[in-house]
Parts: sequence; structure tokens; C-alpha cells
Amino acid sequence: MKGNGRNLLLWLLVFAGVLFFIQSARTARLGEEEIAYSKFKRFLHEGRVMDVRVREDLIRGQYRGEDSKPHLFKTVPLNDPNLVTDLEQAGVERFSGEIDRGWLNAFLVNALWIGLFFFLWWFIIIRQMQGGGKQALAFGRSRAKLQSNKKQKVTFNEVAGCDEAKEELQEIIEFLKEPAKFQKLGGKIPKGVLLFGAPGTGKTLLAKAVAGEAGVPFFSSSGSDFVEMFVGVGASRVRDLFEQGRKNAPCLLFVDEIDAVGRQRFAGIGGGHDEREQTLNQLLVEMDGFDTKEGVILIAATNRPDVLDPALLRPGRFDRQIAVPIPDLKGREQILRVHAKEIKLGPGVDLSIIARRTPGFVGADIANLVNESALLASRRNKQWVEMKELEEAIDRVIAGPERKSRMMSEKEKNIIAYHESGHTLIAKLLPTSDPVHKVSIIPRGPALGYTLQLPTEDRYLTTKSEILNRLCVLMGGRCAEQMMFNDVTTGAQDDLTKVTEIAHKMVCEYGMSEKMGPITYRKNQQEMFLGRDLASAPPYSDHTAEAIDEEIKEIIASCQKKVSDLLKKNRPKLEALAKALIEKEVLTGEEINRLVAGEPLDKPVSGLPGADPALPGEEAGPALGGAPEPAPRPT
Repeated sequence: MKGNGRNLLLWLLVFAGVLFFIQSARTARLGEEEIAYSKFKRFLHEGRVMDVRVREDLIRGQYRGEDSKPHLFKTVPLNDPNLVTDLEQAGVERFSGEIDRGWLNAFLVNALWIGLFFFLWWFIIIRQMQGGGKQALAFGRSRAKLQSNKKQKVTFNEVAGCDEAKEELQEIIEFLKEPAKFQKLGGKIPKGVLLFGAPGTGKTLLAKAVAGEAGVPFFSSSGSDFVEMFVGVGASRVRDLFEQGRKNAPCLLFVDEIDAVGRQRFAGIGGGHDEREQTLNQLLVEMDGFDTKEGVILIAATNRPDVLDPALLRPGRFDRQIAVPIPDLKGREQILRVHAKEIKLGPGVDLSIIARRTPGFVGADIANLVNESALLASRRNKQWVEMKELEEAIDRVIAGPERKSRMMSEKEKNIIAYHESGHTLIAKLLPTSDPVHKVSIIPRGPALGYTLQLPTEDRYLTTKSEILNRLCVLMGGRCAEQMMFNDVTTGAQDDLTKVTEIAHKMVCEYGMSEKMGPITYRKNQQEMFLGRDLASAPPYSDHTAEAIDEEIKEIIASCQKKVSDLLKKNRPKLEALAKALIEKEVLTGEEINRLVAGEPLDKPVSGLPGADPALPGEEAGPALGGAPEPAPRPT
């Protein structure tokens, strides 16, 4: 109360000061000289007074100075009944009287200024104070955005590569359109739908398509929108989100990245009264509490369904868990055709070939590929996008842009050429390895060179022999360096990292070790939090851990010996590949086949670059200098 009284007194003083300033500004004259009444009479008798305005309490006017210029003056009058006669005798050009304005007249004259002051006071101060209270109350409201129906709706025609997921969601759309069809038979629509899959597979796009097809309000928010520094805000926003859903039923509530608030409770060292856990508890209550007949359906998306709380995944909350997989060959072609509608394609473009050369690509990768190809064609001032730009865009998405300006010594260039030739030759010599599509020693992204292999088809299972051949291909670069230069470089760091990871999985996860047997030696993947990790121990003894390490070393050593023997037997082919790489910097699959077969490269190469135009493409080969991991092959 004391603070409010001080503020009120301060504003009253400000108001009085402003009123005084306005009144003073109206009465004051710039350059007006105050003189004595006797001096005014003397000027009057001397004929120097030019203009006079007489008021009961003040006389002001103009007089002619010694420099013959007019000067403003004012003086306090005395009781002088002969003033008018003196003015006439002095020949004053103009003289008149003024009405004395009282405080009421002054207030009315300044009413406009007073009203303006009060308006500003109300608008800036009072409204701001009231708004502060509203903002405090609105702090716990949901930040979900209602998608406008005026915008172009997303439909299932714009979603490709996930036909099974679209079929699962069709029932949700039918219920939102015709709920009585299901309710008359006693059926209940799922309360929640969880979309999970790798990043970029189109989970958010699927949710928007469901809203567009159903024609219902669509509230979108993120899991991080419920996380705040103040206690209870997250739970309040969850309540407000579902309240908005009830008011706009039937509708869809979409929460992206729900793992931000849906992680397992009491998974860390801290206590159970965590703000995030309170938000999750409120979410559990709301999902299990609102009536299914209201037509409010929650759709959530996440990349990590394994970290979600089990209570969130039980039937009655997220009744349906729909996997949005990495698209297969048919799905990639469909996605390419969806994105290709936005660009101009040349007459010779075959999207089926591009689809076969991009296994492991998700929807976001394919969209980036099409966009990169359009940018490349525009940079080259072409009228449309051709296969050349699409092929180059694949390399840009996988390994990054070319770095032709990077200066490299002849010694390093030779090492890189033999390194990549080692990968290529081992891939050609091993029978079950994927065919080589392209090999390059042009730096691209973080890689100094790369080898591109093409699987013959989309694979969902991998045999032990294929994994061992993969290890041999990865070791081919380092073994080639050691054989040709009797030394090794840091360029094989990324290869060795991948070799170690794959060999560890063979022993500990895939059961592909005869010595260790068909047993899985790994921790429970659900225990991935700090508190549990500190208290948990590996599910095997120290002796077993030593045996695992020895088995991993033995697998890698056997692959290394096999690769070294192959390279020694085929050293002329290795040298031929390396010399051709040094000369041309990039070799296609057909050129590689000629070199391995001992044929010259002087014949013109026809058709598109690649080992076989009918084969799909994947950068399965390693890249010197720490190349990024290629698009994962389904296993």
C-alpha cells in the first residue's frame, strides 16, 4: 500500500508540473521584457510605443527601441484613469483591452492537454499494470498453435514412402469424420497415437496430413513448450492444452518430440519432485481422464520411444504405436516424385535410377537432394535439372560439397589414391561385397576421398560373411598404405572406428563369435540414465570382458591378414587403380571394372556413371580423413 501511495503522489506531482508548464507556455512570450510603469509612460510620451494590450493586471505591447527595431514589453499597471487619453495623444497605432481569464477558463482551454495526459497515463501505465497480471495468469497457458484453415492443407497425397503408417492413420480420420459409425457398435477410438522413427522420416508431416484429411482443428506444440523454470507451469500448460482440445472437439492435439517431457520417472539421481515429472504426471492424468467420445485425439512424435515412461505407452493412453520406417526403393521413388513436382526436370531424368542409388535416405534427405540439384542447375544457368545434377547432389548430401580449392601435396595425393584404391580393389575381389559405383580422391566435406558402393537391393538382414567382407573393405585402405609406403597415416581413423564398432557388435550383440557363443553381452538398453548407470554393472564378469576384447582383436586381425594377402596377390591391379585415380581423380564403376580386368581406359564410356545403371546407390565404402557415416543399410 505504501508503494501504491508513493506512485499516486508521484503521478499527481507530474500532472501538476505538466499543467504548470502548459500554462506557462501559453502565457510566456519569447523575448518579452518586463519594464516599470514609469518607463512605459516615458516611452509613451516620447511616441515610441507602437502596440498596447491592456488587461486589469497586466499591460503588454511593443515599443520602438533606440535601434528603431520593435521590442516586446510587459508592465504591471497602476491606477491611471488617463491612460486611454495618453494613448490617443501619443498616437499609438493599436491599443485594445483583454479579458482576464480565470482558473476555470484556463482549465477549459487546457482540457485538450489534460485529456491527452490522462489518455497516455491510462494507456501506458494502467494498461501495462493490468497486462502484467494477465501475463502472469497467461504464463501457465499452453503455447500450442492452432493451424489456420486458410493455409494450404497438407493431405496424404503429399506424404509418400510410408504406406503402412498412412493405412493405420486412416481409421483415425474416419472416426473424426464419422464418429457415430464406430460408437454405435461400441467401439472406442484410440486416445493417443505415437509416431516413432528415425529423424526425417516424416512423422510431423503425417500428423499434419491427418488434420488436413479430417478437416478438424489441429493444435501443434513441442515437448519443450511445457518445460519452464517455474514450478507447476508445465502441468498448467498441459491442462490448458487439453482444455482447448475439448472446446474445439473434434480436434487433434500434436506434441512433437514428446520425449522432452515423457522420459521415465525417477531415472536420475535427483528426487521424485522434478518439474518434468510433474508435467508428465499431469499428461498421464489428462490422457486417461478425458472422454473418448469428445473426439480429442493426441498424436505424439519421437525419435526415442525406448526412453518414454511405460505408463505413457500402456493401452488407454497411447493405444497405437506406429513406426514410420526409412523408405524402401518404392517409397524413395514416390518421395522423389512428390518433391520433383516443385522443380523442372529434363527429358532424360529417370527418378527410378536415383531412387535405386539412394538407399537409407529418409524423406528429409531426398528433399535436400532435390533442392541441391535445383541449386546446382541454377548455378550453371540451365533451363532444367538433369541427371548430372541429381547424381552430384547425391554426393553432396552423403559427403558434402567438393573442396577443389584445397591444396594437397603430391605425396598426400598418392597416399589417398592408394588408400581409396585399396578399398575399391578389396570390394571388387570379395564375392559378396556390394559393387563399387564410384571412387574419388577429390576432398568432399570432411573426407579427403571416398568410395561409393551400391547394394544390389534393399536389405533387411545381413549375414556373417557380408559383415566380415565389410570389415575387409574397411581395412583395405590402411593395408594398402602399409604395403605401398611401409607406413600408416591418420587417414584410416574413421575406418578403424567403424571396424571396431562392427566387430564389437558381432561378438556382443549378434552372437557371431564361435568362441563366445550365441550370447548377448550388453547392458540393458533401458538403463541409460546417470543414476542407474552408476549403480549398475555389466552383465558379465571381468574374465568374460577380457575374452570379448581378445575375440574382437582376433576378428580384426584375421580380416587384416586376409586383406594384406589379397593386395599382395593383386598389386598390379592396385597400382593401376591408383595411377588412374591420380590422373583422373574420379573413377566410375565401369572404369573400375575395366582397370580390374586389365583393359585400357582410352575407350569412351557410354551411359551414366556407375557399375550398373539398374543398381541402387549407397556410400558403403569408407572415406579417408574421417568421412561421415553413410546412410544406414537396413539390418
